[in-house]
Amino acid sequence: MGAVKTKRMPRAVREQQMLDAAVQIFGQRGYTTASMDEIAELAGVSKPLVYLYLNSKEDLFTACIRREAKALVEAVRAGVRPDLPADRQLWEGLGAFFAHTAEHPDAWSVLHLQARTHGEPFAAEITAMRAEIVAFVTQLILAAAREAPPQALGCARAGRSRDPDLPEREVAGLAEALVGAAESLAAWANATPGVTARQAAATLMNFAWAGLGDLMAGRPWSPPQERTEPHAG
Repeated sequence: MGAVKTKRMPRAVREQQMLDAAVQIFGQRGYTTASMDEIAELAGVSKPLVYLYLNSKEDLFTACIRREAKALVEAVRAGVRPDLPADRQLWEGLGAFFAHTAEHPDAWSVLHLQARTHGEPFAAEITAMRAEIVAFVTQLILAAAREAPPQALGCARAGRSRDPDLPEREVAGLAEALVGAAESLAAWANATPGVTARQAAATLMNFAWAGLGDLMAGRPWSPPQERTEPHAG
């Protein structure tokens, strides 16, 4: 009897297997230390086939970044229901972010650690992903400012009206700060045993939402005025 022929795997499926293996190796060993031999072995293919499909180690790493960045952005967007109140939208978005990074620690290592520390063109890919997430968070904060009733923001208790223009002047910095905090907290949560995605999301929500509520209620924190030292006569 002749040898049994196995069905040839479609290129797209085989390529995803290679990317799965590469994300695991890059995430755990780092871009510099990872070898194409290790990636090929884990993927169950020959090294020449990896090069045939993905050209080079640099191109393979770039493909990993793009795939994982897209998956993270899609997870955050899918986690937010537009029919929910503003605070719930932000909570669901944070929950989706922390859940995804916890479920895919190697992918998060690639995005948060490896891609940032090896220069262009990898850093540019992360910058693009981050800008998309910041833009999405910006819209969540703006929606909270425009749509939340004054009593939900504490304006009634403060005896003042909500200023819908105030968040718009601050919102870019708030979104950047919130995303930066989420990135750092996700790295900490993944490295700290016993910290769940929900706990991490609640920590950041408690940190951020009270401050956002005060800001949108017209109660921003202001630094103390600088004291002017008298000139020597």
